[in-house]
Amino acid sequence: MQALRADKKTPAGRRKEWKNMAVGYAFIFPVVVGLVVFTAIPFFYSLYLAFTDFNGLKQPNWVGIRNFATMFFQDDKFWLSLKITFKFAFVQVPLKLGFALLVAVLLSKASKGVGFYRVAYYVPSVLGGSVAVAMTWKVLWANNGAINSLLKVFGIEPVYWLKDTRTALYVLVLLGVWQFGSSMLIFLAGLKDIPRSYYEAAIMDGAGPWQRFQKITLPLLTPSIFFNLVNGIIGSLQAFNSAYLVTSGGPMNSTLYYGLNVYNQAFNYNKFGYASAMAWFMLLIITALTAIVFRSSSGWVYYQSEQN
Repeated sequence: MQALRADKKTPAGRRKEWKNMAVGYAFIFPVVVGLVVFTAIPFFYSLYLAFTDFNGLKQPNWVGIRNFATMFFQDDKFWLSLKITFKFAFVQVPLKLGFALLVAVLLSKASKGVGFYRVAYYVPSVLGGSVAVAMTWKVLWANNGAINSLLKVFGIEPVYWLKDTRTALYVLVLLGVWQFGSSMLIFLAGLKDIPRSYYEAAIMDGAGPWQRFQKITLPLLTPSIFFNLVNGIIGSLQAFNSAYLVTSGGPMNSTLYYGLNVYNQAFNYNKFGYASAMAWFMLLIITALTAIVFRSSSGWVYYQSEQN
């Protein structure tokens, strides 16, 4: 060790050390530049724009908190889009987590071809945000689409799924639930970490399948549930693609997500300052909700390491 330290103090040792550092910095330089240029600078610049009147062409004009005052007291669409987004999140997140957990439990059982099914169920999560899948979903639920064609077989009158304010949002909810693959894989990993000996001991004590699931599986799976819940809340409150591509916010603004409203304010109405203010307000909401979930986790999330 002393010889190594002495070697570093020599000119040759210092040159070698600097060369190694230079190689390391060269590898991380593109990432750092990308982070600064495409993330950090736009992040803080949008905060500045939130307090300005900016149409994307002229110089931003400082207006203080006027954008926020307009949001809270003058813009009905702001409150409407916020309400729709929370409704979407409130319905989609539990359904998505419940369905992902159900499929994960079924796939965790050893069976023939289980690997194929895992991949098949994960594919929609990879493709779910693409334009092609969104347009396919739009065709499926169209007035003359496959869903209504199937209903006709059973003698049921066609439903105008995407044209009815009572059903359009739930079509988008189903599209979100359909992309359950990522949550399912996380649940699968959590299920694999549960020691089999726990179930064997429960069976010897006479516990049935539901009792084993309720007393063993769920408590030991709470870290995975917690992780998926946080990601689900963040993702649903930032939803944009499905409304933009499938319904364009209609009918009658019944699927006007908050993210779509921000997009419209910026790129359709050229109110970039106002859109930035809206985006920052949603950031505060997401931060607050995430903090609440983290704060509550001490009361319901169980970590095996805490008992060791």
